[in-house]
Amino acid sequence: MFETGTYIVCGQHGVCRVEGIGKLKLTEASKDRDYYTLSKVYSQGGVIYVPADSEKIVMRPVISKEEAEELIEHMKEIDTIKIDNEKRKEEILKQSFRTCDNREWVRIIKTLYARKQMRLSKGKKVTASDERFLRSAEENLYGELAISLNMNKRDVEKYIIEKIDGE
Repeated sequence: MFETGTYIVCGQHGVCRVEGIGKLKLTEASKDRDYYTLSKVYSQGGVIYVPADSEKIVMRPVISKEEAEELIEHMKEIDTIKIDNEKRKEEILKQSFRTCDNREWVRIIKTLYARKQMRLSKGKKVTASDERFLRSAEENLYGELAISLNMNKRDVEKYIIEKIDGE
């Protein structure tokens, strides 16, 4: 169980703060289940209620500062995702994204950045789905790293680039 006040990564919602744990007085909610009341850290809009015992929604604690630094240190070594079938590309990216694994988010970002550069060099436009997945992976990764490193989310990309280029 996560404690009230902690930051977690919750499914496609990204970084959330646990605002409460307990039974809900909503008609749709099961009376015998505990729910997390979560607020999204980086986007406006209500609260999210997630069953505390949910096996469908991936929830995990935000990584520590040390783990964040180690992830950044090893980003160059993380491989891209092999997409050998364009028709399955979206399915492959969705599957990778849904793991809520920050290494997978790095793989998505690296893969789609390389695809973007390749398409632009050939005079082609970047696909809308590539842009959407790239933006979502960056939002989740940079959001988590911002919390872990105690910094503004807008500064995370620059921080990563400086760390990688400084090696």
